[in-house]
Amino acid sequence: MRVSLNGMTRTPFMDARTRIDHDPQHRALRGLAQRLAELPPNARPDEQLQVIVDLARELTGAAYGALAVTDEADRTQGFLTSGLTPEQLRRLRTPPQGHGPLEALREDGRPVRYENVQDHDRAFGFPPKHPEMRALMGVALWANGAVRGSLYVANREDGEPFDDNNERLLTTLAGHARLVIENDWY
Repeated sequence: MRVSLNGMTRTPFMDARTRIDHDPQHRALRGLAQRLAELPPNARPDEQLQVIVDLARELTGAAYGALAVTDEADRTQGFLTSGLTPEQLRRLRTPPQGHGPLEALREDGRPVRYENVQDHDRAFGFPPKHPEMRALMGVALWANGAVRGSLYVANREDGEPFDDNNERLLTTLAGHARLVIENDWY
């Protein structure tokens, strides 16, 4: 069966393939499979987590991405970024400690999404020289039944707010980060 739409002939299979290709979970898993295959077989946990934060930023169209791994007392043990220049990283000096808008994420483990994080009543605690953030979305990283970090992106490059598809994509990537943290980090 062929269907003509705007002069293009399509088959039902093509429509199903198009839907799959646009599914955020499928895109995240396909990207992970491709990128992780490029790593050496004995890749370190931080190398695997860097793939995750890079994909999060790229697939959501964000300017910045970050992934923090925390200990039992919610202190940052590992911090990886994407989209920051080496100079911006040097100016940060210390990784964020989960205060401010991301604190709620670490407290209850539910995703957070802000169109303008600066308007949020918890918009404090950014380290000096921190890149300016407006739109922010983050998900918790769960490991061994507890929140053990966060994966977040900021400032979509098209200026649009983050949406449900972006959240599904981040949640899918966070699921793989959980496996890395549980199996290889601690």
